[in-house]
Amino acid sequence: MAVGPELISPKSSRVSAARRLARRNFRGKERLFLAEGPQAVREAVVHSDTLVELFATPDAAERYADIVAEAQGAGARVHLADEDVIADISTTVTPQGLVGVCRFLDTPFDTILAARPKLVAVLAHVRDPGNAGTVLRCADAAGADAVVLTDASVDLYNPKSVRASVGSLFHLPVAVGVPVERAVQGLKEAGVRILAADGAGEDDLDTELDRGTMGTPTAWIFGNEAWGLPEETRALADAVVRVPIHGKAESLNLATAAAVCLYASARAQRAPGGCRSVTPS
Repeated sequence: MAVGPELISPKSSRVSAARRLARRNFRGKERLFLAEGPQAVREAVVHSDTLVELFATPDAAERYADIVAEAQGAGARVHLADEDVIADISTTVTPQGLVGVCRFLDTPFDTILAARPKLVAVLAHVRDPGNAGTVLRCADAAGADAVVLTDASVDLYNPKSVRASVGSLFHLPVAVGVPVERAVQGLKEAGVRILAADGAGEDDLDTELDRGTMGTPTAWIFGNEAWGLPEETRALADAVVRVPIHGKAESLNLATAAAVCLYASARAQRAPGGCRSVTPS
């Protein structure tokens, strides 16, 4: 296996450059971020050309030889490094021996609109990086066309967001830094219905499904983990919808509610008469 020189010391300039990417200001300056572990690195190689550098312990390089080979084949620089180096770069408590350096891959919002999306998740005021990554993963699993993070939401490339997406970051278009008003206006002009997910919604999800209104192109707006959506954001939506609680639970967390809403839309869109009908036209 042809790899770059072994990195003996954490003081190496390459290690120092990678370590700085744990900080948002350096990520923004270099337009690079970290992808940790075999799953994230594999997805970075397979689904995009974003991987530019890979650090691997000798044990991980042997265990994940296919990933290392794919990384090299894609033109990424591969370095063997001891466990201390990987621990120095990684932001996890128990590193898995692989850390990739990737280019930013967010998509311009206008490009997303031009593709006429049918299902979009808009993260407005989402501050927890783990939640952001998990909602992105849910959107990917539900077959969403895109995710939009507003300028009031967490950094997409926060290491916790990247890990929580479990590779989904590399699968679908994601726009970042879009003001919520701009996001809503653009999506409405593209023919997308806007639904705000909020526990205080006048309508519930069952009612929306029973009305048969969810088969159209839809964007779901998801708010802050603690205090939901502000009134001015709810006012931008075509409807404010709550997930019904049929049992005794007080509420659902953000990621769970997002999964329920996105899958409800995905099912409605794929039903006969929906915008993604699988029946012959």
